[in-house]
Amino acid sequence: MTVHAANPICVNAFAPGFLVSLINGVLKLLTGGLDMASNSGSLFQHYSGRRHYFPAVMLSIGLLTSPGAYAATDQVQSYISHPLAILSVFLFVVAYAFVMLEEKLHMRKSKPVLLAAGLIWFLVAGIAAMNGETEAANEALAHNLLEYSQLLLFLLVAMTYINAMEERQLFDALRAWLVNRGFSYRSLFWITGILAFFISPVADNLTTALLMCAVLVKVGEDSPRFIGMGCVNIVVAANAGGAFSPFGDITTLMVWQKGVVEFVEFFDLFVPSLVNFLVPAAIMHVFIPKEPPRQTTEAVIMKRGARRTVAFFLLTILTAVLGHNYLHLPAAVGMMMGLAYLQFLGYYLRMSFQKGVERERLWAINHQNKRLLQRLDTAVPFDVFNPMARAEWDTLLFFYGVVLCVGGLGFLGYLAEISDLMYTDWNQTAANTMVGILSAIVDNIPVMFAVLSMEPDMSHGQWLLVTLTAGVGGSMLSIGSAAGVALMGQARGYYTMTVHLRWTPVIMLGYAASILVHLWMNAELF
Repeated sequence: MTVHAANPICVNAFAPGFLVSLINGVLKLLTGGLDMASNSGSLFQHYSGRRHYFPAVMLSIGLLTSPGAYAATDQVQSYISHPLAILSVFLFVVAYAFVMLEEKLHMRKSKPVLLAAGLIWFLVAGIAAMNGETEAANEALAHNLLEYSQLLLFLLVAMTYINAMEERQLFDALRAWLVNRGFSYRSLFWITGILAFFISPVADNLTTALLMCAVLVKVGEDSPRFIGMGCVNIVVAANAGGAFSPFGDITTLMVWQKGVVEFVEFFDLFVPSLVNFLVPAAIMHVFIPKEPPRQTTEAVIMKRGARRTVAFFLLTILTAVLGHNYLHLPAAVGMMMGLAYLQFLGYYLRMSFQKGVERERLWAINHQNKRLLQRLDTAVPFDVFNPMARAEWDTLLFFYGVVLCVGGLGFLGYLAEISDLMYTDWNQTAANTMVGILSAIVDNIPVMFAVLSMEPDMSHGQWLLVTLTAGVGGSMLSIGSAAGVALMGQARGYYTMTVHLRWTPVIMLGYAASILVHLWMNAELF
């Protein structure tokens, strides 16, 4: 379908003064932007939530460059100058502003975007009805819902597995193992960073960061400086590790599901991602305290089925990858099949619960393990729906709201307008580098969603570059990634925006180094 973008000057005819300045300011900003020939075609991909702090002009970048919900029909005109379309822009900006203020208002981020999504699509439907485009609008909405449903099912299964492993005390056992080894602060700095880098591609960067932060807070309680620096290192490592795997971050999942980068091709980013982590870590290492932390004797015994849960999670990932790569099935189909693996494991654990408890009780008595005996006294059978219920439903609903908000705005023609402007003046490398910087300020999800929706005519190397920069760019600020925002809450008082800003220059150095390494190592892909 072709979307005819109206002249941006038409906005002035209807928009209030501040909206004129806002929209034209963004257009001017993006005009200097990215040299990638725009293919504003089909709508795609998905959203995740990160809270960011920035002026309204930058917030609207996520709006104006976000996905065009264009159904495959003939000739749908642009409505960017329509008063109701401008009202839709205003509603999204206001909703996203409330998302930015989540910590201050103590309001879940899903609330404003869910309301805005409904209001925007009512406005879109009204505009479409007045112009005889109701069928096209319905097709665009259906496409939005299809894409969101695939993301929802995929992430729901992944979150369920992670929560099941946590319930089986797998992560507690790992934390206890690290604490009891008597490593020095410097050793723990590197161990937690390396573990974050290699766990993140499987368990996602947010979960990995929370796990490693729990270790830091436990072992570094006598050294606030170590906790702060260690959290910075973990955020960088988790984001870098997530950049070379479809499962490490929402943006990489989007790229993979779009089909732009195949599963095995993500590993071309392994070395650049590693450089992104190692450069700032090596510099920060010099400033880490040398002395060892106070030792503990904490011991954690995993619950029955912990290792089997990990095995089934890996099998689930394999199922999704093989189905997607070789049978061209949506990855969500393989993940939902993997959920059945966990359900059958849960059935087995429940049916053998009494025998298992008796065996563990006998072992605990023989080894005089009072802590295990206390746990067995209150043990309950495993229920797969408990970890499913503990999924991040606020985040999943937030995805729905944002996908539909920007889908509606895309249908109105904003994506086509911006894509005609932002991919003209800059070369592709500079443009993709800027994507990473914007992802630290605004949000990597809308920015990456925009690039995928526009389908710019780029080489494979450039697609890998934008995947890398969108994944690791958020490390430059504490509010630039879900991992950073989460750790500011988990390590409150130790890890703050100010602590992170002290190390932003060395993180930027790693960012630049990773780009140069990618341009050098993968030169044949450009």
